[in-house]
Parts: sequence; C-alpha cells; structure tokens
Amino acid sequence: MTAHFITPDWTAPSHVKAISTLRSGGTSSGVYDSLNLGLHVGDEEQRVVANRSSLPGPNKRLWLQQTHSCRVVKFGEGSIVGDNDNTAADGSFTFFKNHSCVVMTADCLPVLLTNKQGSFVAALHCGWRGLAGDIIQQCLLQLRSHIQSNGEVIAWLGPAIGPDAFEVGSDVLAAFPKQSSAFKAQPNDKYLADIFAIATMKLNLLGVTQVFSSNLCTWSDRQRFFSYRRDGQTGRMASLIWIE
Repeated sequence: MTAHFITPDWTAPSHVKAISTLRSGGTSSGVYDSLNLGLHVGDEEQRVVANRSSLPGPNKRLWLQQTHSCRVVKFGEGSIVGDNDNTAADGSFTFFKNHSCVVMTADCLPVLLTNKQGSFVAALHCGWRGLAGDIIQQCLLQLRSHIQSNGEVIAWLGPAIGPDAFEVGSDVLAAFPKQSSAFKAQPNDKYLADIFAIATMKLNLLGVTQVFSSNLCTWSDRQRFFSYRRDGQTGRMASLIWIE
C-alpha cells in the first residue's frame, strides 16, 4: 500500500506499471474530498487538473469520456495521441511506452490487462452494462493480432462495489445467463451481484485464466474510496496502466 494509491498484486512483467488511486491526497473539498480525478462531476476544474498532475507515471494519459459503452480505442501514434476528455469510449489499449491508459470509477469495476511479455497494456471501465455488452471481448478482439493466445493475458480487477452491496434487479440478472451463479436472490425480489465474479467468469470464458483481484469494496470503505451508489454526488478514482 502506498499513501494515496494501491498497486496490483499480480504477475505482470516488471516493466508494466499500474496503480489505482484512493480518494485521499488531493486538493478537492466537500463531497469531492480530496483526490477527485473526474472533470465531469461538478468539482472545480483547477482542483481536478492539480489532482491529475500529481499522479505518478507518464504525462501522456488518455482520460476518456466514459458512457458505459463497449467501445475500446487504441492510444498512440496514428490513432489517439492526445486527450481532453472528449474521446467517447470505455476502454483503451496501447503498445507504446510511456502512454498511460486510464479509466475512472466510483463503484464500477476497473479491469487492467497486459500479457506475460508486457507488449501491451489496457484499461477497461466495466459497469454491468459494459460487461454484459462484452467490452472485454471487444478489447481482446482488437489485440488478437498481437497476442498468440488469450491464455497469455493477465488481468487485474481493481476496487469496485462489493458483492454485499451491489443490489440489482431481474433485468441485470437476465443480462448474464452464463454468470447466474454470481447473483444471490434477496427477499425484496432484488439480487446481490458479485461484479468481481462476473468479470472473472467472462475472462475465463475468453480463455483468460490469470485473473487477480483486489477484492476491495468501494461502497463499504468510505475513508478510502468514492462511491456513487453510496453518496450520489461524489468524486472519481482512476486506474492507470503503462509500459515503462
């Protein structure tokens, strides 16, 4: 554990670096206290910019306009080379050194990907809609010419709303017919969903078996994490991954 972010405990190569931020260590105040990294949530822009500039890693970062879609974009030369939060997508990947792929979350699941060679990195924003729409598969399809098999892919699941807090309706259950074991029926005709288990099953079905999880619940840990479902108006954490 580092002061204001955590690092994945996984088997990625040493030249692949990744962090997932906590809510502490920034300049924002009030409901955004204090390391809010989202420009779209009502915080003062100069505070968010200062918070972003304090992050470790390369200065080339792709901050996305996330829409719960399944769109994944390539970050680097010949494609997207800059960022002002106007790239509408929920995931990115790169083969270039010193380019950080970034996703913001405040209950949704950040999924970071690389391979045993560390020849690419990817960051995916996985809410239930993205997972149901197969955003992970979309990313791997774009990478298929660069990896020999999905078995060499390594995944890390960052902090997200935990299985004891993520209450959903029957529509969400119906969206995951092959992952129904990740849902627990409740007396109010709702279900508790385990988004970590859902993502793991999705990855396994795609041949990705090296899956590591933080198992950290954003909803239950107010001191360390923002949570949209818990607080409504709140900040955003970020998960970043890059090749050094």
